[in-house]
Amino acid sequence: MIGVFGGTFDPVHLGHLRPALDALQYAGLDQVRFVPLRVPVHRAPPIADRSMRVAMLRAAIDDVPGFVLDERELCRGGASYSYDTLVSLRSELGTEVPICLMVGADAFSSFLDWYRPRDILRLAHLLVMGRPGAGLPSIGRLRELPRERATDRIGDLRKSPAGRVFFQPVTQLDISSTQVRQQIVEGRSVKFLVPDPVLEIILRHGLYRKVAASRAQGV
Repeated sequence: MIGVFGGTFDPVHLGHLRPALDALQYAGLDQVRFVPLRVPVHRAPPIADRSMRVAMLRAAIDDVPGFVLDERELCRGGASYSYDTLVSLRSELGTEVPICLMVGADAFSSFLDWYRPRDILRLAHLLVMGRPGAGLPSIGRLRELPRERATDRIGDLRKSPAGRVFFQPVTQLDISSTQVRQQIVEGRSVKFLVPDPVLEIILRHGLYRKVAASRAQGV
């Protein structure tokens, strides 16, 4: 069973990595594929370039069994839609392998506004990562999803390749890439917010500080 975790990872931080590890272990995933996006649809373009984001992500996950870097979205033109990522994965993995698209509870609340959400559920399960004890969100238009899609049994995900919604409690760390970048701009340390190998890359290449300098010069 494959987990798919997309994001800009600009930069990758512990708030990405710990929940992904929880999902890998507790949901019994065979691997988690980290898919850095080229052109995100619902957020501003990344600041670090493709090569730096790949370098940071590789440095963060290379020594973690089950974590895999998947660059398919960076190699594809146009906006990065989950639907297209899953179509590409299905062409590679076949129709029978269970795939779990990993999303945060906040992102799940707007799932029906995504590009081709019902087709996404034909291609993958949704593994919703939220705080322990929070339960499966049921907000607004999400009630339009058939009730039978929700399950509290991880075994149900292994019985079919796609179509179920499972809530996985994970360790929630209140860290965001925006917060990390802002602290760097302000000249503060981001140690213990990002893995040490990622911090080393940020410092070596002066990542995100250059943005502050450009803004100061009105560029």
